[in-house]
Amino acid sequence: MKSSNQLQKNIWISFFSLFTSMSTLVCCALPALFVSIGLGAAMMGLVTAFPALIWLSENKPLVFGGSFIMLAISAFMQYRAKSLPCPIDPDEARACTSARLWSKRITIFSIVVWSIGAGFAFLPSIL
Repeated sequence: MKSSNQLQKNIWISFFSLFTSMSTLVCCALPALFVSIGLGAAMMGLVTAFPALIWLSENKPLVFGGSFIMLAISAFMQYRAKSLPCPIDPDEARACTSARLWSKRITIFSIVVWSIGAGFAFLPSIL
């Protein structure tokens, strides 16, 4: 039963890390994409509708730092859970294996999304 609770916790942490890494895209990659393809007016409309985007953009280090911490926790939980046993019951074992696979996929996708956002946020100022 302990491994089932651990896997459930891993899935929630993976989804939360996905949510935080998506915020990095909204703050940095989306505005850069809109402006680069000539949709500056659409970006202005988006900022007018969602003023919190300005806060996200102004506090990039905080947003990226928080999302990096969540990704690190998620990756650590994935690493720790990979050696946990699944239940003996075939249906529960399939559910356990599926949950592990989806949790791993979500974490990897979150890391890719975070990397894209970090590239758009910090690479132009470095170059």
